[in-house]
Amino acid sequence: MVHALTALLEQPLVAGAIIAISAEDGWWPEVAATLTPVKPLRIVAGGAERCHSVLNGLEALQEWAAPEDWVLVHDAARPCLQRDDLDRLLTQLKDDPVGGLLAVPVRDTLKQADAAGRVATTVDRSQLWHALTPQMFRLGLLHQALSAALAGGLLVTDEAAAMEAAGFSPRLIEGRADNLKITRPEDLALAEFYLLRRQIPA
Repeated sequence: MVHALTALLEQPLVAGAIIAISAEDGWWPEVAATLTPVKPLRIVAGGAERCHSVLNGLEALQEWAAPEDWVLVHDAARPCLQRDDLDRLLTQLKDDPVGGLLAVPVRDTLKQADAAGRVATTVDRSQLWHALTPQMFRLGLLHQALSAALAGGLLVTDEAAAMEAAGFSPRLIEGRADNLKITRPEDLALAEFYLLRRQIPA
């Protein structure tokens, strides 16, 4: 959490952050004690799914920001965001009519499975990308798109999917593959390697 927040708050264009925390989260007080933010931080209740947490954050943000202001949505489970990726996202999307997200082209061969767990087909990867975060959209448009998706029973797994469901085509900004998401125990060791390597002079 500290690494993920620091990566955002150190960017001069980022005005502050809203953090969605579960009511059962026993770690946040300890994490908060290690932070010395120079920008506003606000806590909102996390939801059952990411989309609910993001919507809670967007609704709180409406007190501070205008509908046309840009918002970034980032996973706390992505602690390895690099400043050059964030800068590229902000620069390349600043005049975009829709917004977009960091992503990396798929490099692995992908297989589609059948019901028996056998390969049904090999998927063409030439136009496939791994979605990363941050994802960047206008506050008003994203709030509308996410609200509409949830009202329609669509539990989108990222903000770009909500924008797609609303008829928009978010832009893909190529990022670094080391912006990994911590989902498995072995990811912790890899993230530690990436973060420690940044501290070693070249």
